[in-house]
Amino acid sequence: MEQMKRYAIYYAPEAGAFAAAAARWLGWNLQSGQAVDQPVVQLPRPLAEVTAEPRKYGFHGTLKPPFRLAQGVKADDLAEAAAHLAAGLKPVEFSGLQMVELGGFLALVPQGNTGDLQHLAAEVVRRLDPFRAPLTDAEVARRKPERLTPRQRDLLTAYGYPYVIEEFRFHLTLSDQLDKTERDSVAQAAAAHFAGVLPQPFYVRNLCLCGEDAAGYFHLLQRYPLMA
Repeated sequence: MEQMKRYAIYYAPEAGAFAAAAARWLGWNLQSGQAVDQPVVQLPRPLAEVTAEPRKYGFHGTLKPPFRLAQGVKADDLAEAAAHLAAGLKPVEFSGLQMVELGGFLALVPQGNTGDLQHLAAEVVRRLDPFRAPLTDAEVARRKPERLTPRQRDLLTAYGYPYVIEEFRFHLTLSDQLDKTERDSVAQAAAAHFAGVLPQPFYVRNLCLCGEDAAGYFHLLQRYPLMA
């Protein structure tokens, strides 16, 4: 666990049909840390290209975005804190998931009021932030702060990422950026692939500690039940 470049707190589906379908769609199994064969679908370009960017992260919903450990902090320290935090947080339930387009890419998002999930993610971001190393100048520049709102720049400075707290929107990414000519066909292929396996209801009932390996792929390291 100490060999990871960065760490993150994610939602990731528990083992079952939904998790298996999601791993196949992206071509990477977050839990086993292994590549998996993707389905054969008819698209304007190969599914491997359509999912290249989200593949390395695995199928997940971000709660605390990836970060390097602060100086003097060990991965075991983060793991202990995440377990303690999860024990005091409540699971969140939704009626299900729906596919949407977000800024040019496809994602699954919860159906219904997400206020409780917003609160959960904010607690994770704030409570675990002492374990995060400050951003380097290069990391800040990659976020293109000149394109962010003043509040997003403040959040970038405070928490290392601009889309947290009230700017947060939970989503499960299914694709890279898509142009309009391919969006419908990818959406149809994804809908067919996930038919019958989308959870109803949909629960967020774990915090998943994940780590990024030297090749840039994320692995599920520990799963902590939300127990409040």
